[in-house]
Amino acid sequence: MGKKKITKDTVVEKLRNYNFSLKPVLWTCLKDYSKEKFLKDLMAGIIVGIVALPLAIAFGIASGVSPEKGLITAIIGGFIVSFLGGSTVQVGGPTGAFIVIVYGIIQTYGPEGLAVATLMAGVLLVLMGVFKLGSIIKFIPYPIVVGFTSGIAVTIFSTQIKDLFGMQIEIVPADFISKWGTYATHIGTTSILSLVIGLLSIAIIVYTPKLTKKIPGSLVAIVLMTVVVYFYRRFTGDMSIETIGDRFTLAASLPAPEKLSLSAGTITQLLSPAFTIAMLGAIESLLSATVADGVMGTKHNSNTELIAQGAANIIVPIFGGIPVTGAIARTMANINNGGKTPVAGIIHALVLLLILLFLGPLTTHIPMACLAGVLVIVAYNMSEWRTFRSLLKNPKSDVAVLLTTFFLTVFFDLTVAIQLGLLLAMFLFMRRVIETSHISVLRDEVDLSHESDVHTKEEILLLPERVEVYEIDGPFFFGIASKFDESMKQLGDKPRVRIIRMRNVPFMDSTGLHNLQSFYRMSRKEGIQIVLSGVNKKVHEVMDRSGFSDKIGQDNICSHIDFAVERAEALLALPAPVRNKGSRSHAN
Repeated sequence: MGKKKITKDTVVEKLRNYNFSLKPVLWTCLKDYSKEKFLKDLMAGIIVGIVALPLAIAFGIASGVSPEKGLITAIIGGFIVSFLGGSTVQVGGPTGAFIVIVYGIIQTYGPEGLAVATLMAGVLLVLMGVFKLGSIIKFIPYPIVVGFTSGIAVTIFSTQIKDLFGMQIEIVPADFISKWGTYATHIGTTSILSLVIGLLSIAIIVYTPKLTKKIPGSLVAIVLMTVVVYFYRRFTGDMSIETIGDRFTLAASLPAPEKLSLSAGTITQLLSPAFTIAMLGAIESLLSATVADGVMGTKHNSNTELIAQGAANIIVPIFGGIPVTGAIARTMANINNGGKTPVAGIIHALVLLLILLFLGPLTTHIPMACLAGVLVIVAYNMSEWRTFRSLLKNPKSDVAVLLTTFFLTVFFDLTVAIQLGLLLAMFLFMRRVIETSHISVLRDEVDLSHESDVHTKEEILLLPERVEVYEIDGPFFFGIASKFDESMKQLGDKPRVRIIRMRNVPFMDSTGLHNLQSFYRMSRKEGIQIVLSGVNKKVHEVMDRSGFSDKIGQDNICSHIDFAVERAEALLALPAPVRNKGSRSHAN
């Protein structure tokens, strides 16, 4: 038979049939959009925009960029995430989780390196969505998520000590231990006034929800402390309390797009940080969308959401912004204030744009100690210390993953933490699978009383003399394959027929197949015939593709243990050694 000719129409038809699931939720929501929904989205969008203002500024500064870069990220990134996203209420923008990564990348590669890494991460996120990896990312072990989230919280807290205490330090070291050593040697430069402003800001943020939950405590703290510091500086002339304007020049406009220089060397150099940005962005965004689904009773499209996050991270760095992801705090604020569709997220971005254009100069009066107080609360909320403490009571393997990820995040960086954390989790998972998988040897009889895949009414299946059954319980991959090999080498007696029962083998990889082929060759040299029982379709296909099915003989691949025993009895009637290449099969 000749190959089927591939035409343009065939390709178009395949693309149509392939469900990319790229349709943004906004398009669906606008079909039955009403004035009532718009009013709810309008109110929620305005409030979320106000909530996002101090956070965007604080995250920008803490990340090592100017405050308007944080606002630009929230404006452009927030708009794109809502416009193209797969969640009805997700709000995107800069988040605390990226502070450590962004700061580290800027210190090592500079602002342009950050822009290139963010763009590369955006491409990776788009590819994740196109290839439908959204559901896979959600299966990252929970101890890893808690470990690096808590580690980031500790790191964020440690970066805010200088501004909280108003210390006079020119350069704060990047690594955790040196940073705290520097704080200890400069404790004498503490500004009492700055410390009071910072502590009052923390107190206001903590106690505002007890008075009202409509107005965010961070906004109340910033407004009150900014007014207090402004008039204090004006009437006393004491400029010791540092403000945003003392450290940054805030441009009250959207910047022009910048051309990024991409080269093979730059891409190779920034691949690791780009991967970290993409992975963390995917995890945080999908976690935020999942939390929103639980509250709203909706279901987000994870692949569409990844594509939206990717598009945002491709566009934002061109305008000088930092990485974008779904923000749980702002998403929850959107839900709590009545947001119903992505329109609320778009309005939130427009509100921030108006603030940047018309109220931008006022932000220069915000005290740095106040922003430090805001980030201390953010770090506390991120720490999840109660969850962290409860996970310490879990199995030792989970605790090992949790602590490894946590300490690597704190003392090294998030890139190393995520990579080694995932690697450790995979090894521990494989060990757990190997521990729960086992190989048993049955002689004389097989107990069928608790099984449903047999064709006999007898509860006990008697085995003929010189026939043994080896049952593999679990996936036959490279981990259990070595265990199978070791078990087979320890066998002392030599039966005429060995039945390998594989009814509980869901899949088999190339290593498992190699070990099975080696065992078959060894058995044939000893004049022992191999019969396979209960081989499922996927495992059978692996054997067919490798040619092992033909080598062992299709007659010796049986669908049930009773058929396998019948085949063994037939083989016993033949003279030894047996060479069988029959074509008749009992297998399904």
